[in-house]
Amino acid sequence: MALETHRRRVEVERNTLETQIRIALDLDGVGRSSFQTGVPFLEHMLDQVARHGLIDLEIHAQGDLHIDAHHTVEDIGITLGQALSKALGDKRGIRRYGHAYVPLDEALSRVVVDLSGRPGLVYGVDYTRAQIGAFDVDLFQEFFQGLVNHAAMTLHIDNLRGTNAHHQAETIFKAFGRALRMAVEPDQRMSGITPSTKGAL
Repeated sequence: MALETHRRRVEVERNTLETQIRIALDLDGVGRSSFQTGVPFLEHMLDQVARHGLIDLEIHAQGDLHIDAHHTVEDIGITLGQALSKALGDKRGIRRYGHAYVPLDEALSRVVVDLSGRPGLVYGVDYTRAQIGAFDVDLFQEFFQGLVNHAAMTLHIDNLRGTNAHHQAETIFKAFGRALRMAVEPDQRMSGITPSTKGAL
């Protein structure tokens, strides 16, 4: 049985005392995005994921930004992970694995995805400065940790080189979008088959 595209369009809401988040996700989109999060640099990065991953992504978030952006960024990662898990369903017929190298001027990053059903993050990034504008770069790891925990994916992120922190971050998110796109793509030779010797992911 081929992948049913209607199952790959989902909406997820997550509401806590700290944040209220709604995400609409279409894994078979064209790269459209719309964001209202109050965290502009994160929105810039998520736009890279949508555009290079060819997914349609809409995120509305309200959080306790008067404290800082930590809860909002982490909870967007959590909710996006939940949306990915829901959109992928039983994962029959997908490629499962994806990888990408992306350069931007002096920066180069590698991202490898396994939609394994097991959460795991290896994050090898040493930013050249602690903030990009008003954005604390430590929050990117919190975003990806929340995402992998709730998408149940294994994710390896390595910034191989770079001196400009903006470029470092942008290559990571572009590579993540392209690796995710590869991993979620339908594989005609795997049609109706779960890509695991265990028979489940």
